[in-house]
Amino acid sequence: MRTFEVPGANGITLVADERGPSDAPPVLLLHGGGQTRHSWAGTATTLADQGWQSVTLDFRGHGESEWAEGGDYRLVSFARDVEAVVSTFGQPPFIIGASLGGFTSMLLAGELHPGVARGVVLVDIIPEMESAGSHRIAEFMSAKAKEGFSSLDEVADAIAAYNPHRPRPSNLDGLRKNVRERDGRWYWHWDPAFAGGGEGIADMGPSEVTDIDRLHAAVARIADDGIPMMLVRGRVSDLVSAEGAQRFCDRFPSVEFVDVSGAGHMVAGDRNDAFTDAVVDFLTRHSDL
Repeated sequence: MRTFEVPGANGITLVADERGPSDAPPVLLLHGGGQTRHSWAGTATTLADQGWQSVTLDFRGHGESEWAEGGDYRLVSFARDVEAVVSTFGQPPFIIGASLGGFTSMLLAGELHPGVARGVVLVDIIPEMESAGSHRIAEFMSAKAKEGFSSLDEVADAIAAYNPHRPRPSNLDGLRKNVRERDGRWYWHWDPAFAGGGEGIADMGPSEVTDIDRLHAAVARIADDGIPMMLVRGRVSDLVSAEGAQRFCDRFPSVEFVDVSGAGHMVAGDRNDAFTDAVVDFLTRHSDL
């Protein structure tokens, strides 16, 4: 694995990991809001082992990437960052986007830069989200954004309460990738401004995610251009309902659909084996590798 820095939009510094041969067909994996590039480790390693160049990226304001000056976390800014990263590849990549990463993929490939992607995988995200699920995510992210946690045990308790179907980890070392220690307290790795918790910073969050018509138009452009697409849903997701997924697939019949049992919104983390199998199958059928 090679960790490297790459300039995003307006010169912001982004951090990414590359696995696999640098001259192989690229797959770019984009995490959800509040996650990091490490959430893709299992899938990215498998793809590299099978001959893909797999690149996992920390979004601006997340992980080790720079925080955005002025609190610019608009969806268009995330998309322009990704566009800058893709420009360093020798060929269009397959883009796999979870939640925020999926919205970013829609806007980039379907509006800002058609043709930028060889294929798109949307992970538990569609334009018409369930409001209860989206509100639960927002509340979880903002709850401790400013005050932080007194211990890693408290962090683990918060995550377990949010994801009750996933076992609470007995070894808490892995949580260190999700939090940062300052003055004896632990804080989420993301910029509080992203979750609306910034002080003295303009509120420029990804409000485009509420523009359902705009996002539907972006997906329609991707489909009309003949770009392969797949929706992977977590079967117990509270963000993408079974009915919502059906409406989406009816609206865009060329989109392939996989429903992963035992997984919630964090599909890759909940059932990485089933998720990775679905991704590998999709990539293999739509490439020459």
